[in-house]
Amino acid sequence: MTRFVVRPSPRLSGTIKVSGATKNLGCKVMAASLLAPGVTTVRNISKVDDLAIMIELLGSVGAAIAVVGEDSIEIDTSGAIIPEAPFELVSRMRASFNILGPLLGRCGEARVALPGGDSIGSRKLDMHVDGLRAMGACVEIDQGFVVARSEGGLRGARHLLEFPSVGATENLLGAAVLAKGVTVIDNAAREPEITELCALFNRMGAHIVGGGSSTITIEGVESLHPVDTTLIGDRIEVGTYLSALGIAGGEIELVGTRIDHVEMVVHKFGKMGMLISPTADGIWARASRRLTAQDISTLPFPGFATDFMPLAVALLAVSEGTAIVTENVYDDRFAFVTELARMGAQVRNEGRHAVVSGVERLRGATVVAADVRAGAALVIAGLAADDETVVADAHHIDRGYSDLPGKLRALGADIERLG
Repeated sequence: MTRFVVRPSPRLSGTIKVSGATKNLGCKVMAASLLAPGVTTVRNISKVDDLAIMIELLGSVGAAIAVVGEDSIEIDTSGAIIPEAPFELVSRMRASFNILGPLLGRCGEARVALPGGDSIGSRKLDMHVDGLRAMGACVEIDQGFVVARSEGGLRGARHLLEFPSVGATENLLGAAVLAKGVTVIDNAAREPEITELCALFNRMGAHIVGGGSSTITIEGVESLHPVDTTLIGDRIEVGTYLSALGIAGGEIELVGTRIDHVEMVVHKFGKMGMLISPTADGIWARASRRLTAQDISTLPFPGFATDFMPLAVALLAVSEGTAIVTENVYDDRFAFVTELARMGAQVRNEGRHAVVSGVERLRGATVVAADVRAGAALVIAGLAADDETVVADAHHIDRGYSDLPGKLRALGADIERLG
């Protein structure tokens, strides 16, 4: 069993390079490569566990993947593609469901198992299915698989998402780029990863306008071609290190990221007392005193992302004062507060709300990581805990972070991986 052991740490100091956004963007780029026969190169990719799953998944449908150097992969989709994604892979990672739109767009049919991933509440697929049906696809759920067909090819349509879902926006983009006519996605997700995916498709030969806005217009084209692309920095990793800084104090610099990708985090942490500034190639930040609690509500981008919420709760647990944290995106993301309470945090969960009253120090305990972000939150909470904190089931953390213990050690934290 993989576990991380965290001991009371000094103030953080140093510079680290932010990993590429492999979990939230790289896996989606890999799915998009299915639409462009040939060799697509993806650079600045990090070796997180979700990458390994996506490599297996693409291999299962007929793509050939080669790891090149330390941070690049080549995806050859020039051969025949099998339009079926097996349960044993899709059930391990929700992002793998993003293969549905590209498979349908390229092959005219797709059979994709219902997705798995973190246990953070219901994440319905209705918006994916309704959007594909609006484009003329016949879609049904059959024995744990989503089965989609498009006799005569997909056709452009206007579709309004009930919620600006990142996954639904990505799947509909993958289906629409080769569809006949014009597709309009209203109330589309606006996350930086969506902006990057739209830019990628355009470089591949697509005609997309409005990426990063709430209305995306896609004019279908006959074909796409492979490209060489570089991933942006992982903004969730940035939020993790800024939260760790707020907990432990100190001064750090993060290289390979953009401050506008974490603008709401910067705004909230700034109000709490952290100093944060952009640099030529990243972000500088300092926490010279105990931070002051601020209420937080999660919202789609450009709001405070739900992935940042567990990290923020860990920070609020040692901040001065009381704050209310409201989760507006997923309905079961506060399960981790029970583990945080084992460390002495004063947290009370009531439905979609948590009331956090800060204490000066936490206490070490053995806790369990239930998902990737909750696990990271428990790790950084251990920086401000007396005695030793053991985070069990840390393999969940490895799904989204490339060597989180090593990077925190580079900033001066006392942390090691066991198992």
